[in-house]
Amino acid sequence: MAPQLSFQVLGPLKVSVDGRPLLLRSARQRTVLAVLLLTPGRVVSVDALADAVWHSDPPATVRNQIAICVSALRKTFRDEAGVDGLIETQLPGYVLHREGHYVDVADLYESSAAARAAAEAGDTNEAAARFEDALALWSGPVLDGMDGSALSGAVGRISELRTNLTEEYAAVQLQQGRYRSVVECLGPVVAEHPLREYARAILMRAYHLSGRRSEALDCYREGRRVLVAELGVEPGAELRELHRTVLEGDGRAPARTTPAPDTAAPDATGSGAAPDAAPGPAAVVVPRQLPRSPEPFVGRESELELLRRLVPAPPGYAGGTTARIAAVSGTAGVGKSALALYWADRVAGRFPDGQLYLDLQDPHGPDGTGTPEAALERALRALGVPGASIPAGLEDRVALYRGTLDGRRLLVVLDDARSVDQIRPLMPGRGPARVLVTSRDPLDGLAGSFAVARVELGAMSPDESLDLLAATIGEHRVTAEPAAARRLVELCDRLPLALRVVATRLLSDHRWTLRQMAARMEDRRERVSVLSPGESGARSSVWLGYRALSVEAARLYRQLSMLDVPDFPGWIGVPVLGITPGASEELLHRLVDAQLLEVRPAPGGSTRFRFQNLMRQFARERCLAEDSARERERTLERVLTAVLTLVHAAQEQLYGKSEAPYDGPGLPKPVPGETVSELVADPIEWFEGEREVLGALVAQAVRDGQADRAWLLAVGTVPFYETRNYLEDWRRTAECALEGARRAGDTRGAGTMLRSLGTLAIYQRRYEEARERLLTALTHLERSDDTQGRAIVRRNLAVCARFFGDLAEAARYCEESLVLFRRSVDNSGLSHALGLLAQIEIEQGNPERGVELSNEAIEVSYEAGSLRSRTQNLYRLAEALIGAGRSAQAERICHDVVGLTRGQGDRLGEAHGLCALGEARWRQNEPHKARASLLRALRLAEEVGDRFLQARIVTHLACADAIRGGTGAGEPLDWAQEEFRTLNAPMWERRAGRLREVLESHDTVRPIDGSILACLLADR
Repeated sequence: MAPQLSFQVLGPLKVSVDGRPLLLRSARQRTVLAVLLLTPGRVVSVDALADAVWHSDPPATVRNQIAICVSALRKTFRDEAGVDGLIETQLPGYVLHREGHYVDVADLYESSAAARAAAEAGDTNEAAARFEDALALWSGPVLDGMDGSALSGAVGRISELRTNLTEEYAAVQLQQGRYRSVVECLGPVVAEHPLREYARAILMRAYHLSGRRSEALDCYREGRRVLVAELGVEPGAELRELHRTVLEGDGRAPARTTPAPDTAAPDATGSGAAPDAAPGPAAVVVPRQLPRSPEPFVGRESELELLRRLVPAPPGYAGGTTARIAAVSGTAGVGKSALALYWADRVAGRFPDGQLYLDLQDPHGPDGTGTPEAALERALRALGVPGASIPAGLEDRVALYRGTLDGRRLLVVLDDARSVDQIRPLMPGRGPARVLVTSRDPLDGLAGSFAVARVELGAMSPDESLDLLAATIGEHRVTAEPAAARRLVELCDRLPLALRVVATRLLSDHRWTLRQMAARMEDRRERVSVLSPGESGARSSVWLGYRALSVEAARLYRQLSMLDVPDFPGWIGVPVLGITPGASEELLHRLVDAQLLEVRPAPGGSTRFRFQNLMRQFARERCLAEDSARERERTLERVLTAVLTLVHAAQEQLYGKSEAPYDGPGLPKPVPGETVSELVADPIEWFEGEREVLGALVAQAVRDGQADRAWLLAVGTVPFYETRNYLEDWRRTAECALEGARRAGDTRGAGTMLRSLGTLAIYQRRYEEARERLLTALTHLERSDDTQGRAIVRRNLAVCARFFGDLAEAARYCEESLVLFRRSVDNSGLSHALGLLAQIEIEQGNPERGVELSNEAIEVSYEAGSLRSRTQNLYRLAEALIGAGRSAQAERICHDVVGLTRGQGDRLGEAHGLCALGEARWRQNEPHKARASLLRALRLAEEVGDRFLQARIVTHLACADAIRGGTGAGEPLDWAQEEFRTLNAPMWERRAGRLREVLESHDTVRPIDGSILACLLADR
């Protein structure tokens, strides 16, 4: 039976194997393991692990140290428990697989879910048992004894779950009549968390129902004292009602409310009619102010379902509502008002005392916003209060408004609210009145004071959008031109307002086909005009938010629209406006609050911002109208210079110091040094996050006549494209920048881009094309002063010659590149060239010289400060040692290569390291270990699409199988030989062919001697 590991975090961290304690002596290892255990089965990023270990102050080698820590944990579980594969590397970090092992926090989640399901089903006995199982798992505070400051988020969530489960368990016990148990269970919780009104309400009921009236009243008084002292608010309606019940001594406590269906509870006669509300004064006015909702209305079923929480239960019904306020938020034109009015009309019968409608936008006001005082006056008049009786002051109006609404089942619709401060005075007091708010602002401030049902309204789905278009212009027109209809939907950003405007135009003149309308809207300069007839529609809607912006926010909004990128990082305001990163984030979030930008989370916990198409076009209109052409040009210059600064810093992280990017005459450094260091602390992940932006900026720089920045940016992205194998991105950006350099007559730029495309062709194993491009690049660069560029070209020509089998020419080119790299003081390039020459020496039959050169390359990479170069040269050293017959030493080096590449997120490099590790192992007659390494390498090589490496790995797998006496190597070797032939790798093609011939003639029953196979692979 396989050993089972047991992990406990609900108390002190404990690890055991089959009941035997397993000791982890390293505090760092315990912290990493704890973070992985808190979310079993989910990937935890390296950044999150680093924050937990170093408390937001990680060292420069953080990724390597985390990789070493995880490797040590794996070794412990493998050596002490015989368990492998427990912790797996998955970008952007690691995941702990609990299958076959016990993790108490996973048991907690399962027991909690079962308990809640039983409670919802009304099975109180089963629910109580499952709650008891969940709560019994704790043996103390989560990760007791560990420094939890860096784990506070996850620890806090699990600790909060314990409190929630205790409350829910107490509620179930209350239903079972176990009042004494409730008091014992909840007393400590209420003492520790005095602001939790739900827990206090359950405890009050338990006291009251067990005849302990004075303790129930004391419980309420203490809760009220704390709420008033700490929050400045009175207890909620539920606690106040409980207090009244206890004071009146009627012998029962009211049940906690639960959601009610939209249909009314049947009355005693079974008619289904709701009982009448309590009678009010004869002069009560019942307002019916709901305007008609836009027609037709389609879709939004999930959002309508969320709003059901707002419907109050009829009097006498045991259930009730879960929210007194619903807030519908979303961007301009997304259909907030339409949704609110459509829903309000559907449920108007559930609010027999009336429906108030207040449009809070006052287009004639100084800022386009209605004041609370004006809104209260309109509301009070609608409720029947004579104008002469309406007080002047805000506080007096609020008091009269809430008193008038008290006890009335009435719906208040507050449309187009600007802020929480604007609507706070319009909130009813106690009683069944409900409020439905629409706003571009998310109104987060409501959450602290009210129970709010939130509806975040986004664009309609493609199907909903087509349905709306068909319902407006006729299904026959959509059916007749389905492709044009789908394109119109996307050009309208799937926004209901835009779709209705387009539909109205199509209806007003039937000569317009959908295809013609789509063609007109493809011109982005026309699009906003089409959607804003008579300055209404989309433009008018966006204008309200725009004109309320500060001068600085409005300028940022305009300038960002001129950048042809899919989204923006939070620091973008630094080069655009010359402000700090913090101020930039603040302005961007203001634009989000105004619903003029959208926000989305990005990997690593960062945030990205983006335009909707219509918003971008509106902002561009304003930019063209308000900003000069020179201002727009300077903004692009500053952004490109900022990005080049970051690209160069990221390159230094990967390859060490080299030439600085050109930043133009008279332009200051657009990004502070500390910001640069923070942003590119993990260069590959930074590149990954900016991948689409970088490609878009290259294209825009070419279009806008900044060819020099375009090719500098294009060549700067190559290390990232190389590491992640994004070869199509590499080709597209280089060809675009090459075209720009040629148009500008930039010889150095054209030569650099030809050099880049030649390097790409090498990666794609197209050596004839690579040599042709590189020779053309050399012609261009010989006419410039780019010594470093000429060195790179010669080094890459050496690579081509090597793969053509001309090792003498390869060595000549490589020696020439060494001279130029030394002249340009490029230690990173020098290190790479030394490693390449080492490979050539190995293949010429001089493995010891190869070892010597590899060690020299590693020493130079240390001087360059390039972890990436050092890793690549360690790999070359491993290959040299294998060629020299020192496979055991090579195996140790390969482990370093795998760890370093994995820490850098370099999947291609990791695949190469694992391939060399597999070769070193089969050469030591360890075929089983070799297969394990080679199969992992093959999986990675397939992921990055490197066919040459795949063929090499398959060749080594055939060797490992032959050593252990396996059969069936013929077909894989046929495939590998054909791949080598296709990829123009004649040396490896010959090796695979020789290997196949020997294995076919060998008796497959007996293992073959590994030295025979090594000789076959050594021959050229």
